[in-house]
Amino acid sequence: MATEEEQFLQDYAPREYPSVALTVDLVVFAVKASTLHAAFVRRGGHPFKGALALPGGFVGPDEDALTAAWRELQEETGLELGAHRGHVEQLATYSSPGRDPRMRVVSVAHLALLATDGSALPALNPGTDTAAAQWLPVYEVLANETLAFDHRAILTAALDRLAGKIEYTLTAARLLPEEFTLYQLRQVYQAVWNTDKLDAGNFTRKMTGALRDTGRKVLRDKGAPAALFTVRDEYLSPPMMRPV
Repeated sequence: MATEEEQFLQDYAPREYPSVALTVDLVVFAVKASTLHAAFVRRGGHPFKGALALPGGFVGPDEDALTAAWRELQEETGLELGAHRGHVEQLATYSSPGRDPRMRVVSVAHLALLATDGSALPALNPGTDTAAAQWLPVYEVLANETLAFDHRAILTAALDRLAGKIEYTLTAARLLPEEFTLYQLRQVYQAVWNTDKLDAGNFTRKMTGALRDTGRKVLRDKGAPAALFTVRDEYLSPPMMRPV
């Protein structure tokens, strides 16, 4: 004989309730040539056909949001996060009733930081449902482009999260190889904050207490070889305040 709860579940009718679809969107940041870039796609179909958008898509019935995020990123851009040094965290949930013209869609947005040496970005290849996939400078996109859905709000939130976190943590180092120079780290800060006003001497004094000198050096185009560091302490005390 069925228990009370088992009988309740047998009689339960999900179709009597409004349907809500679940999607994921990804903001993938990387730095090249002292400029913060993000991965974007051109939508290949309606709605917003041809518009610039963040990578993402629907969560499958047997997936959690993070698994779907990794899958959608690879399918839409060819970028496999597991093949690179990177960091992924959940950003926020977007649930405005009118955010998708097709139906009620709730999106779980993720922030991904991809490590580079600052000289090149991984190649992106569009998937079957995207017309193009490309890295674009974040601040130029925000100034000049119209984005599909509510992706401008998601991109802005991701940028604000990153710009704020690097004030008091070494999150900026996640955009670099495991070993890096102070010059490379300063370039990341300048890229994220969109500034060239970080004094090199003051930056070095602020950072060295949270870094570990590896004892190794790397040759530079000009000047003496530069010391290589790794992160020793995730938190900065006192914080590194962004220029105004």
